[in-house]
Amino acid sequence: MIQITVFQSDNQVTAFELTGHAESGPYGYDLVCAGVSAVTFGAVNAIMKLCETDLNIDQGADGGYLSVQLPKNISSEKLEKIQWLVQGMIVSLETIEESYGEHVRLNFS
Repeated sequence: MIQITVFQSDNQVTAFELTGHAESGPYGYDLVCAGVSAVTFGAVNAIMKLCETDLNIDQGADGGYLSVQLPKNISSEKLEKIQWLVQGMIVSLETIEESYGEHVRLNFS
């Protein structure tokens, strides 16, 4: 199962972490894993490009782990854009969880 933890402080997302594997299909054909990966990496890439912001990213060498820390000292305008992108990611992940809850769990901390 993929465990997704979204870390928040003062109603702002500060980081998110994904661990585990969906195991909903054979390696290379796991559509749940592909969906979660596309949503999260799409959000990371959008933040980096559209907000011109570097993120602190840690990835497992063999997959199954992604940790993203959002920047702390940025302008309020850039922070608002990043939060919108992350909230969009969360909505997409909630949609995946609704359909494939046996393979994906979204938690807030």
